[in-house]
Amino acid sequence: MEKQQDYTEIIETRANAVFEAMKDRADEQQMSKLHEAFELARKAHATQWRKGGEPYILHPVAVATIVAKDMNLGVEPVIAAFLHDVVEDTDFTLDDIRERFGDDVAFLVGVVTKTKKDKYVESQQVDNYRHMLDSVQYDIRAILVKLADRLHNMRTLSSMPPDKQMKIAGETDYFYAPLANRLGLYDIKLELENLSFRFRCPHDYALLSSLMERDEEAQAERLAEFRRQIAETLANAGIKAQVKVEYRKPYSIWRKMRKYGDDFNHLKYRHFTDIIFDEPLPGLDEKGMALRIYSVLTDRFKEKPGGIINYIDSPKENGYQSFHVKLLAHFGRWQEVHISSRRMVRHSQLGCVAERSEGNINRWIEKFRDVLRDIARQAHNGTNFIEKVVSAFYNDDIMTFTPAGKAIVLPQKATVLDFAYEVGTSLGEKAKYARINGFLASIKAPLRRGDVVEVFTNPECHPRRDWLDAVVTYKARNAISDYLEHIPRPAFTRCPVCNPIPGDEVIGFEEEDGTVTIHKRECDIAVRLASQHGEHIRSVEYLPDGNLYAQTIVITAVDRYHLFIDIVECITNTLRLNMLSFNTSTTDSIVTITITFGVHSYDELRSITEHICTIKGVDEVKRVGDTELIS
Repeated sequence: MEKQQDYTEIIETRANAVFEAMKDRADEQQMSKLHEAFELARKAHATQWRKGGEPYILHPVAVATIVAKDMNLGVEPVIAAFLHDVVEDTDFTLDDIRERFGDDVAFLVGVVTKTKKDKYVESQQVDNYRHMLDSVQYDIRAILVKLADRLHNMRTLSSMPPDKQMKIAGETDYFYAPLANRLGLYDIKLELENLSFRFRCPHDYALLSSLMERDEEAQAERLAEFRRQIAETLANAGIKAQVKVEYRKPYSIWRKMRKYGDDFNHLKYRHFTDIIFDEPLPGLDEKGMALRIYSVLTDRFKEKPGGIINYIDSPKENGYQSFHVKLLAHFGRWQEVHISSRRMVRHSQLGCVAERSEGNINRWIEKFRDVLRDIARQAHNGTNFIEKVVSAFYNDDIMTFTPAGKAIVLPQKATVLDFAYEVGTSLGEKAKYARINGFLASIKAPLRRGDVVEVFTNPECHPRRDWLDAVVTYKARNAISDYLEHIPRPAFTRCPVCNPIPGDEVIGFEEEDGTVTIHKRECDIAVRLASQHGEHIRSVEYLPDGNLYAQTIVITAVDRYHLFIDIVECITNTLRLNMLSFNTSTTDSIVTITITFGVHSYDELRSITEHICTIKGVDEVKRVGDTELIS
């Protein structure tokens, strides 16, 4: 009892902070329910203690504080935060919660209560993820309470043993931080990422923290002067704004170092300068005010060409808005400057709950519902399910555009194929090539922020297996996989060494799993297998299957006027083949030409070589190289 009494004042003080935060959002009856929820939680957890030696009740109080103050949510989520562990860890049931606090609170508590089963589909972690994501289809507040719970658990993770730290930190980095980002809760996402990094990679975290501390100290004087110059410039123009220099967090620095391959000392933009204005000047809206500040600053500071990113007109998918520009400081280094309104900053902190209208919340819920419906339709289970959901919670995104100006938001490293499928599945399936900002590009070409993308189609095009290596979005990967799954599987597989094509003289060998692999009869592997495992030989007939196979031939000829044109004419006009590559070299009037094109069968290839052999000056045509399936 003495140990408990030592914490009485602390518990009361922290709980009162929650009540104080809620007094302007709750009426008298609701405040009474908040007090009742706290007292019930305190009673339920009275004999429980956390690993760090504190009474357990301080955890639900801390979660309620995050929900009330950081997330600015209403009464029911705060009550649920007080009670979120009661059902899981004590003798109280959901029916008890429902009887005292109603269906709404009982639902929220039920979502954040871990399900206990004798057997899990994949693992308890995966089932818990699914349970929470399913709740989004009904009420996003349940996810927010769970994020608050996870945030406080991460803040107190140092008391846990290393194996538990790795498990919880891994879950956080993999699932909860991207989820917070998707919901626009930037501050929570940032804290979750860095806490996870701290416990997953403690040495890297400590090293980067030390380097950043030293850098901040070394740069303090000149950054303070740069900040002062900006504040002075704005004040002289009659603009009231807060100006501050912010250092990026260790996890952000670590990611940038990995992305650009730089060490800490050579990494650019380790910090940025924030300019935050409360209200626009008369006659200006927020964008106009940001541009006014930009204009005033560039009258004094040199602007880096191409250094502007306008997130006001084109917000990030998580709702982030700001106007970014790079200015040359007095000490000769480009500095990243962010211009935002106070409202934009608030929205970055509160994300999907910044605007408390029902329509705003519903739009966010609908984004999750689309992903969940698609996954449910595909009946994906286990880790595969979670990976596909997580791929929809992009940590970073880029905004691209159709020629008509429609914004298409994609994750970084997305390609033209991702863009095409985001616009529409039919566009993706028939994509052949593209133009990016007017320049011809492959459908596998990576995209950058601001790219204008035009996708061109061909009715004969269709998804191929190599497309899966060129997409990063869930939508594209799912559509391609779905298409490929409905293609009839071939009766056999091709040897990856000799790569036979239809019409080649082949032999089959039955594998242990019952599948048959076909080889050219002269293939060294086939000869070895025939000598050692003759009982597995199978007769096969390899007929044309409608696919094209890349085939390379080498032509040796005597150089003459018009030779190249005659060969190209034969291949493209007479034989109507699309060349994949064409290379030539000439030595002492002897020409060597290497051509790769697609054929359907060996008979077609033989007909091609016979035609080429009739061209004047051609001495020899040889088949060489692999025969990769190209369509």
